Amino acid sequence: MPWGWFDHKNDESGEWTGFLEQGIKVDGKLETQGTFRINSEMKGTIVSQETLILGENAAVEGEISGSQVIVAGRFDGTIRATKKVTIQPTGIITGDVHAPCVVIDPGAVFEGQCHITIPGEDGDKIVIPMRSAASSS
Repeated sequence: MPWGWFDHKNDESGEWTGFLEQGIKVDGKLETQGTFRINSEMKGTIVSQETLILGENAAVEGEISGSQVIVAGRFDGTIRATKKVTIQPTGIITGDVHAPCVVIDPGAVFEGQCHITIPGEDGDKIVIPMRSAASSS
């Protein structure tokens, strides 16, 4: 089914609230309550209460503040997540990631600093400088 990604029964985060597809350019601030997918270009600040998905065609620059962030495209800037950041095999992050859990799938690229936050501890974190490169085949 071509609209299968709209089927949120398999999505643990709840209701879909919207998406930005290819061909759209946004400059500014975006706030969303539910699951939101960006597959376009954006510069600015994104505040997400649930899951934010940067699709394979996403090119986002700025700051993200959210619960769970999934990156399959390109992101340059700072991500602050309260639950988890996942960088999928096609994902590229350049910048800082602040989260209690960071998952980097094989093939993903991450260059920057990873700040592992400790839930319940005021200001405590572990900082891990990271540089990865996708294998050239």
